[in-house]
Amino acid sequence: MRKYYDEITRIAGNVVTVRAEGVSYDELAVITTDRGPSLAQVIRLEADQVSLQIFAGTSGVSTGDKVRFLGRPMQVPFSDDLLGRVFDGSGRPRDGKPEVEADNVDIGSPAVNPIRRRMPDHMIETRIPMIDIFNSLVESQKLPIFSVAGEPYNEVLARVGLQADADVIILGGMGLRHDDYLKFRNRFEEGGMLGRTIMFVHTAADPTVETLMVPDLCLAVGEQYALAGKRVLVLLTDMTAFADALKEIAITMEQIPSNRGYPGDLYTQMARRYEKAVDFDEAGSMTVLACVTMPGDDVTHPVPDNTGYITEGQLYLRNGRIEPFGSLSRLKQQVNGDTRDDHRAIMNACIRLYADCTESREKRDMGFEMSAWDNKLLAYGEMFEDRILDLNVNIPLFDALDRCWDILAACFEPQETGIRRNIIDKHWPKDIGSQGPDNQEQETSETETQTAHAE
Repeated sequence: MRKYYDEITRIAGNVVTVRAEGVSYDELAVITTDRGPSLAQVIRLEADQVSLQIFAGTSGVSTGDKVRFLGRPMQVPFSDDLLGRVFDGSGRPRDGKPEVEADNVDIGSPAVNPIRRRMPDHMIETRIPMIDIFNSLVESQKLPIFSVAGEPYNEVLARVGLQADADVIILGGMGLRHDDYLKFRNRFEEGGMLGRTIMFVHTAADPTVETLMVPDLCLAVGEQYALAGKRVLVLLTDMTAFADALKEIAITMEQIPSNRGYPGDLYTQMARRYEKAVDFDEAGSMTVLACVTMPGDDVTHPVPDNTGYITEGQLYLRNGRIEPFGSLSRLKQQVNGDTRDDHRAIMNACIRLYADCTESREKRDMGFEMSAWDNKLLAYGEMFEDRILDLNVNIPLFDALDRCWDILAACFEPQETGIRRNIIDKHWPKDIGSQGPDNQEQETSETETQTAHAE
């Protein structure tokens, strides 16, 4: 039985300091106040001075209150009864239903030993062409979405959750507005996904410190399902809110600030969560797709900057679409060679031609004379943006590849795409086809006439 400690020496923000011995880092404690018990967690040890962050805040806590340490870290019950449920940042039911009675598992455990991991080799199809074709999401990948306030990043996460091939979807919301939380819940319910979805939601009205628990709760439950052979997709939004909560606690603890006031262990704290993504050998997998908002659209901000070093690529969400330049999935080469034989060829050709289109647009905007090739690129860019780049496009991977072929055939000759002849012979649309030798000669003659006129 654990004894009580009543020597609280300091109260600052959501953190109290008590003199105690035999306590471990991350251990839970209960503080008995006049308003009832409050749950807290050890966040700092310095000799016999133990700092605790109180999840419900320090309102009503006095220096004479008693503290009892539980001898264990934060835990979450695990069973299939979690499916279809909504919990808050402390693991309490938010949906008005009773507590889940099941065996508890510790949260915040270390990442999986690399020996137990297998090489990622399975694609997760999202029906978003800019992801499936150009930046494939791979099972067990940790991939962030870099965005700014006002962009539909939560809608993208919800859509991926609805359409991804996964057995269990776990949503971790940090600092969500209440209407965003309701949108997630309604989308999953309308899509028939709520029965295999678990939600841990911290809203902006909840205590800030509960933000820190959300990723750990999601990943602890997800890891257990992965060990049971399930394919788990964890959606986290927004990791910047998580980092801001770390910053707030660090300021309260009077830690020496690092870049822009964030704690010096920001990288470590974030890596502890992201590295939980895993594909178990002879078991299931856990994939992490997280949103990271960039204040002022600044990618050098500490949160996206550190995230980029931890994760396996990033998706940039700007102007309501996933940007083709800058977005990167470092594991896409593990899977896009096994989907269809033209996947890599289409990926390379379409992006290269779209990059050429941006140069032609600059020439046009600056008033330079446009060549026939420039006009082809401009027409291609319009079609590519409308039929592939637009986030409203919602089609399977193979249909998206076929659509790319249709766009190429509508704008270019086969030899102008730079794609290998054997791939073109197999996939070039037969109904559109090439323009034929006569038209090719006519186009060549017109080009020569324009060149002579320019000279």
